[in-house]
Parts: sequence; C-alpha cells; structure tokens
Amino acid sequence: MAETKKRKKWAAMLRDKYRLILYNDTSLQSVWTFKLSPVKVFTVVSLFSVFMISLVVFLVASTPLREYIPGYPREEYREMLLRNVMLVDSLENELVLRDKFFSDLRSVVSGEIPEEQSTGKEVTEKNTRIDYKPFNTDSVFQDRILEERLNLTAAPGREKGETPERIHFYIPVKGLITNKFDARKEHYGVDLVGQPNSRISAVLGGTVLFSGWTLETGNVIYIQHENNLTSAYKHNAELLKRTGERVKAGEAIAIIGNSGELSTGPHLHFELWYNGQPVDPEKYIVF
Repeated sequence: MAETKKRKKWAAMLRDKYRLILYNDTSLQSVWTFKLSPVKVFTVVSLFSVFMISLVVFLVASTPLREYIPGYPREEYREMLLRNVMLVDSLENELVLRDKFFSDLRSVVSGEIPEEQSTGKEVTEKNTRIDYKPFNTDSVFQDRILEERLNLTAAPGREKGETPERIHFYIPVKGLITNKFDARKEHYGVDLVGQPNSRISAVLGGTVLFSGWTLETGNVIYIQHENNLTSAYKHNAELLKRTGERVKAGEAIAIIGNSGELSTGPHLHFELWYNGQPVDPEKYIVF
C-alpha cells in the first residue's frame, strides 16, 4: 500500500502544472509569467544537453580547437610522425639491400657462391610498374658476336698485377657522355647515351658481386675485378648475368635502359672503383 501511494504521489507531481512568475521588486507588478511542468522541464533540459554535446563534438572534430585538447598531437607533429614512418620504412629496405650486398661480397671473397637475390614486397611492386619495349636479345648478340670474338681484352689474366693506368679496359657501351664524373656533386661515374637496345659489356673479367633491382638505380650489376677494381653498371633495361657468375672482358652483361627513380632517360651510368675509392673512368677508358 505504501509503495502504491508513493507511486501515485510521483505521478501526480509529474502531472501537476506550475507557474513561474517574475515580479518587479519595486512595484510588485508581474513582469513575466511562464507555465511549466516537470515533464516539460526534463524534456527541455535533455534537448538542450544533447544540442550542446553535439555542438562541442562538431567543433572539436572539424576545427583546430581539437589541438587544445590535452594529449592530442598538433597537425605538424602528425605530419612529422608520418614522414618519419615513411623514412624508417625506406631505411629498412635500404639496410636489407646493403646487408645482402655485403653478404654476397663476403661469399665471393671466400670463394663461395652467393645466394640468390630475394626482393621484398615494396621492390617487387616498384619493379612491376616499369614497362620496357620488347626486343630480341638474341639478335643483339648476333650483331656483335664478331666484335666480341676479336676483342683482345677478352684474354684472361692480362690485367693481373697491373695498375689502372696500365690496364686496357673494354668499352662498356658505345655512346656519348652526357654527364661527367664529379665527386663534389656525389656523381661517381659517367652517363653514356647509346643506341636503343644496345648491349652493355664488362670492362674487365671478374665475378658478379650483385645483380638485381634497387629503387633509385633500377637494374644494377656490380663486378669485382682483380687488382682491387670494381665496376658498376646502372639503370639497365635487362640483366643478363646473375650474382656469383664469372664474366669475361667484353662479355655482354646487360641491355641499356631507363630503370630506377634517378634515371631521366635511356642511358648507362658507369662507375669505376679502385681500392674502395671512386675514380674518373675517362682517365682510363676512351669512350
């Protein structure tokens, strides 16, 4: 019975109507009158609260006011974080390629055959987006087979124990030099523009240190020669030798191309290193 009476009392209070009156304190005249009920007051307060919460959420989500919330990063900090993530990802890929290069170098020095080059997902995706014009590789070899047989530098062992000044180098590709060696600009080789689909030849006999794809220089071949000489051939369209293979002087190792992010047109970027330092190829090779 007590509970029933209590419920009826609350129901009556909700149904009761009240009047809010404002009086002038001096004249005691009624200035403003407003009828209200508990249900109406609850409804108005609820709608006002929902409106204010929605307004605050909208302002925080669509205006710079969100940067004043404690713990929320500023826009420049978020951009910096995104750039750092991209740089770290690129650095990881470069470290993997560097470790693979040194691993192949140690294998070659110790007389072992390096493992096959395995590319990551990012490198594979980059490589598949590059289109090359089809050509017959066999016809390129047939056009130059006589020249290769008559090449005097193909005889092994002639350069052994010699300094670069006394070694006769084979021309990597016949063409025009468009960019010379400049160590101050970190351009450690020469750029040669030749005929389309021209073959690229090894300047000396040696062992392929690395044959694969890099983001900046595309299809690349590094060859280790005797007398602490190393040659590099970059931006190729196609590679004809694999890591660990032996090559002879004048032997075809690649096809001239335009691969890699740093390439602006079909050409060969050729580098020559002696005792771990880059040297100007024009001092030893007549292009």
